[in-house]
Amino acid sequence: MKISELPTPCYVIDEKKLKENLEILGALQEDTGCRILLAQKAFSGFALYPLIGKYLAGTTASGLFEARLGHEEMGKENHVFSPAYRRQEIGELTKICDHIVFNSVSQLEKYKDLCSGVSLGLRINPECSTQEGHAIYDPCAPGSRLGVTASQFDERCLSWIDGLHFHTLCEQDADALKVTLDVVEERFGRYLHQLSWLNMGGGHHITRPGYDIELLKSCIRHVQDTYGVQVYLEPGEAVALDAGYLVTEVLDIVENRIRTLVLDT
Repeated sequence: MKISELPTPCYVIDEKKLKENLEILGALQEDTGCRILLAQKAFSGFALYPLIGKYLAGTTASGLFEARLGHEEMGKENHVFSPAYRRQEIGELTKICDHIVFNSVSQLEKYKDLCSGVSLGLRINPECSTQEGHAIYDPCAPGSRLGVTASQFDERCLSWIDGLHFHTLCEQDADALKVTLDVVEERFGRYLHQLSWLNMGGGHHITRPGYDIELLKSCIRHVQDTYGVQVYLEPGEAVALDAGYLVTEVLDIVENRIRTLVLDT
């Protein structure tokens, strides 16, 4: 069927382009030993999870329902992070997730004893902004609710957790990661020697033309070699970048100083 023959409005996923993206990400895993997770908040077309699962290590979720989706439809590694959890969610999350990341020391302390058999992590805030013009999306902006700053870090956590997590990028290249990673090492590096994994979050535009993959590889290898930890990445948009189209139809054209197209979207 030609795209012009489709009923509108509809979304079309380009499987060929999706595979091209996945091949780039799969090769990155092979070359470095990192593990890449599908961030479902950016792409949750679960009909394609069996395909994505052939290339990636699993999924990451921002809450219980995404965690269920990753567990049921991909069935590989299943990570979850939320700014706060409700007590009634924790029991199910421990059954379907391999990793649970907490946003604060208080949440970690509250639920750690209920999470037997799950690898626990704590989100950190390196207080290093690499974004311009996106303060509302910047987890490192002053007053951010996301992550524990170095001054707030409680070393008791080291006996409760296996890893740290930071997510500070937004559709950025590896140079922003390098800047952030330098600060993470300066402020939290001494703790990484006592842990088993580091999740460097999402916002990595890895499949974008011109992205500096070699610098990304260098960052991953540096962390692994220096601290002996497993590195996780959580690209969301990069998995499906340029792999979908919104098909619509022009229903009318209105002329009033400017020409406006009225669409069925």
